[in-house]
Amino acid sequence: MSDACVIASGAVSALGLGPLAYRVPDAGEPAPVAIAHDAELARAGLQRPFAARAPAELGVAPASDRATDLLKAALSQALAALEVVRPGWRGERIGIALGTSSGGMLTAERFFAARTEGADASSLAALASGATYFAPFNDALAAFGLERTPLRTHLLAACAASTLAIGLGLRWLDRDACDLVLAGGYDALSVFVAAGFEALRATTASRSRPFRLGRDGMALGEGAAVVALVREDRRRGAPVIVRVAGFGASTDAVHITAPDRTGSGLARAGAAALADAGWPASRVGLVSAHATATPYNDAMESRAIAAVLAAPRPGEGPGGLPGSPSPPVVHPFKAQIGHTLGAAGALETLAAAAALAASIAPPAASEGELDPDAPVHLLERAEARPLSAALKLSAAFGGANAALLLTSSASGRCPRPPRPVYVRAHARVTGFELGRLAEATGIARDRLARLDALCRLGLSAVAALAAVVGADALRGAGVVAGHALATLDTNEVYDARRRARGARFVDPRLFPATSPNAIAGECAIAYQLTGPSFAVGAGLGGALEALRAAAELVASSDADRMVVVAADDAGPVARELLGLTGAQPRALVCGAVALLLQADPGDAGPLREVDLDLPVDHDGPVGHLALLRWLEAHG
Repeated sequence: MSDACVIASGAVSALGLGPLAYRVPDAGEPAPVAIAHDAELARAGLQRPFAARAPAELGVAPASDRATDLLKAALSQALAALEVVRPGWRGERIGIALGTSSGGMLTAERFFAARTEGADASSLAALASGATYFAPFNDALAAFGLERTPLRTHLLAACAASTLAIGLGLRWLDRDACDLVLAGGYDALSVFVAAGFEALRATTASRSRPFRLGRDGMALGEGAAVVALVREDRRRGAPVIVRVAGFGASTDAVHITAPDRTGSGLARAGAAALADAGWPASRVGLVSAHATATPYNDAMESRAIAAVLAAPRPGEGPGGLPGSPSPPVVHPFKAQIGHTLGAAGALETLAAAAALAASIAPPAASEGELDPDAPVHLLERAEARPLSAALKLSAAFGGANAALLLTSSASGRCPRPPRPVYVRAHARVTGFELGRLAEATGIARDRLARLDALCRLGLSAVAALAAVVGADALRGAGVVAGHALATLDTNEVYDARRRARGARFVDPRLFPATSPNAIAGECAIAYQLTGPSFAVGAGLGGALEALRAAAELVASSDADRMVVVAADDAGPVARELLGLTGAQPRALVCGAVALLLQADPGDAGPLREVDLDLPVDHDGPVGHLALLRWLEAHG
């Protein structure tokens, strides 16, 4: 048996700290709701200023960025619990996988404004160090002496980030790459992000009503959650909060923001999680839904749930136990705590764990008639039910999907043995020309012109790779993007309009490109990369992080092939930030690298093998240059 057992956790949401952050109501109680009119968003001029803010006091010494404080609060709780249930854990091999959507965006907003206002160099330098996506990740880890942990990954995967982080942690434990994993995610509320979602018409004018007629979107939230995972056979008597028994991931490869309306991409992720656990669909009594309460997402998700979880067999009831047939209860937790973006998957996992432990099917915090185009089983009040398993579903910008199978008892799963991973081919570009890129990708020139430079560089590199191996060799693969400074220059362009015109007038076409996961999504759409997809970046050597993460997924049979794409647009904001943080002597150049990983060496001659434990050097070459150096050293 080799489930990943959660033996400690920490959490913060608008409902409170610790277990209050994800508390399941007692039987007969309705769902508590923390979403309210938000004064800060209203002052910024947003027309739909509803959000769910976490408590001001988080129980940790405040840092300069709210996102750092949220992550520190969750880590502090989890590590304190670990000291009780697993003394001496610091002497073990540790893996850290934490996800976010916006990272240090609050500090980045201040940095962008200070540049425009002509602030002096010392003031800019103080902001620059916290303005990156990875700053809260590294600052929070440093607060607990974990910043130099060799096996650490920062997933920049928007709304699926922490679900993917937990899944990656499961894979590390399966392979015995570490003894203990800290996994989860975090995000703070920012006007930058709230304005973008309102511009996309994805936010509600009052309260979220997932799966109901007339639903008009989500309210944003903030929070963080961290779980400590160990293998079932190595928990050393520690009590188990919940077991992660299966993981699956996929990509829609349809649209950068809109979901595949058939739900087939999310269904593939859910089915993969069940298959990984060896768990029958009929024994899933609870679905922790993504449930953004947007018209298209909820309809898509209801179809995915129906496709994955067939009706119970005759004579089976909830959780696969004898009784009258009953569909699984769906829990739309975002309607209570808002959409916490990078923290959502981990917080929803803990809420599902609490439901399994208490044998309570949680209620849905929404009112109104169910939408016949999005049929799911919702409860108005909590009900006592025997539950043995929950399926957690997540979806994100770029078409990324992820799923976890959570169980209250040992599943008996047998992980697949790790496979060797080979680099089949690679390609490098130093720029792009729109006409040639349009011809190579089949994407209309005017649409390419609307993309940001980072996405165009990534597409150019993958197009060059396709020219080497053939586009058919890429179809169906997954994709992981690696960054140095991600979308920093794109973000400044987007935010400049916000500052000049107001939050109501940001560019809805540019907002999706501010997600570091956009480059993976655009490449997936162009080349039908339907396997797992996300972006990573814990520092300036994020390209090597991408190589290691992609290789892990091939080794664990989550994909037979993965594309790794690393790109840097080397814009003026990124170059200035490097100079302000003392990294100016390290070259940052425009360009991108793409390579194809595969499990089968085939008959194409000797191929270089990837070390699954390859070290990631964030102090060496910057961005895609790190991947180039690795290729040269392993040629």
